[in-house]
Amino acid sequence: MPSNNAAPSRIEELETPCLIVDRAKLLANAQRMKARAKALGVDHRPHLKTIKSVPIAKHLIGESGKATVSTLKEAEEFGRAGIVDLVYAVGISPQKLPRVSALSSEGIDLKIILDSVEAAEAVARHAAESGDPIPVLIEIDVDGHRAGVPLSDTERFLQIARVLHNSKAALSGVLTHAGESYALSAPEALADAAENERSGAVFMAETLREAGLPCPIVSIGSTPTSLSSASMEGITEVRSGVYAFFDLVQAGIGVCAIDDIALSVLTTVIGRRDDKGWVLTDGGWMALSGDRGTRAQEKDQFFGLVCTERGEAYSDLVVARASQEQGVITLRPGATGAIPQFKVGDRLRILPNHACATAAQHQQYYAVDEAGNVTDVWPRFNGW
Repeated sequence: MPSNNAAPSRIEELETPCLIVDRAKLLANAQRMKARAKALGVDHRPHLKTIKSVPIAKHLIGESGKATVSTLKEAEEFGRAGIVDLVYAVGISPQKLPRVSALSSEGIDLKIILDSVEAAEAVARHAAESGDPIPVLIEIDVDGHRAGVPLSDTERFLQIARVLHNSKAALSGVLTHAGESYALSAPEALADAAENERSGAVFMAETLREAGLPCPIVSIGSTPTSLSSASMEGITEVRSGVYAFFDLVQAGIGVCAIDDIALSVLTTVIGRRDDKGWVLTDGGWMALSGDRGTRAQEKDQFFGLVCTERGEAYSDLVVARASQEQGVITLRPGATGAIPQFKVGDRLRILPNHACATAAQHQQYYAVDEAGNVTDVWPRFNGW
């Protein structure tokens, strides 16, 4: 091992557990989404909630310079790093409005979202008191997944829009997220979800315009629908985030292959229980997260899929159990064969179920190349 003052230059030198990014796969994933958006004729506004890292963001931002965030902490970190055209894609609470205006005073164009008259009135009051013409997108619900004004409730939708338009706030358009796409896997179903998302957003945008109200931005997106859309007619921008790393949930949905997953957790074998068919590692749920997002999919990946130190996947070797600081590797239920004879000290990579949740357990990424060289150490941040 190198001294504490020496930067690791090889994957073999890294302390475990730690977060690994396959640099070539990250760049390929970023290019794939940029090319996809360009082919469909829309701006791509990458969602930076997955990465929470300024150096990685620079690889994702396209020519438009736009990005999406999910916390004001992200808006502050990325905005102060020069990424200033941002959408804060979580419903606003009145208590956060002074912080939004503080960012505006720094030259950061932060658009907020809301879906209620109550929130719109709070923004209108704040805009009047502060003199800050906060740009606002109205969130709409196209699939019953989470927040947003239902497509059927155009009366409330227009009431929200008029509160904003008649105030010092800036009504800037509509936004939606087809979250139910994460429960799909058939290509036809994903294509249908993508078209439902597109057509719903366009319908609400046209509703605003027919009422004489402005709608310059029509924003949609999720990684599955972004990669499944046949058309973006009427849409101005698409948002996606987990595509940068991909993960086992996305592979289960069918929008990426296992080999496209750029993120993994490097662990070390710390013991064996041959009587139980277990291999123990130092990667528990504090390193992997407790996310079990593949549990409802056709192939359950438990707490993560096991790979060699260089990233080659064992198709039937999973982290079946996890305590705080230990992972238990076993064969997948129903699999035949034997567990490889790993020795104490051997290194293994674990592919995550949910890249966002796993990355949130760590403070930095180690970018590695195909030869196992550590090419970069990229810091990440957490918090709200």
